[in-house]
Amino acid sequence: MFTGIITAVGRIAEIEKHAAERRLWIETGDLPLDDAVIGQSIAVDGVCLTVIEFGEAAFAADVSNETASLTTLGDRDVGARVNLEHALAVGDTLGGHLVAGHVDGLGRVHSWSRDGDSWRLVITGDPSLAAYWAPKGSVCVDGISLTVNEIGDDWFGVNIVPHTLAETALGDREAGADVNLEVDLIARYVARQLAYRR
Repeated sequence: MFTGIITAVGRIAEIEKHAAERRLWIETGDLPLDDAVIGQSIAVDGVCLTVIEFGEAAFAADVSNETASLTTLGDRDVGARVNLEHALAVGDTLGGHLVAGHVDGLGRVHSWSRDGDSWRLVITGDPSLAAYWAPKGSVCVDGISLTVNEIGDDWFGVNIVPHTLAETALGDREAGADVNLEVDLIARYVARQLAYRR
C-alpha cells in the first residue's frame, strides 16, 4: 500500500529488454535506500514494482509484458523522470489516500491552464472509470494523490499546487501525454457492492 505522497523523483537510467519483460534500472534521486531490502515494493509512477537488485543510488525492477502494456512504463524511455514512493509502513502518516499501486487504466493529459499560482489540469480517461470519479474525491495520477474538482463523462479536473508541480514529475506530462490512473479504493469496493446487490 502507498499514500500517493511522492517522496522523490527518480530517473530511468537503463532498460534491459527480455522476451517476457523489461528490467528497469531507476536512479532514485532523494529516495533513501538505507533500509531498503530485496523484495520490497516501491511505486514508480504509481505502479507497484518489486525491487530485485540494488546499484549505487539505484534499484532494478522487472516490468512484465502485462504491466508494460497497461501502464506508461512500457513507453517510458531512458532519461524519463518518474515519481517514487516507498510502501506505507504501519504507523506512517497517511497524507494522501490509500493507493494500491495497481493501475486501473491510462489517462491522457488534455490541458493545463493557470489558476492563480496553481494550475488546472484536465485528464481524459476511459468512460468506464468515470463512475469512480467524484468531486472532492481522490484519484491517483502517476502515483500522485490528487483531489478531483470537476468531472465529465470521460474527463476530470484537478488543481496542481506549486509544491506538487515542483516536487513531482507531473510537470513533464504535456498535453497528449499518457498518465497512469488508479481510482479510489473505497469507490471501487462501493461500486462492486452496489453491482453485486443488483
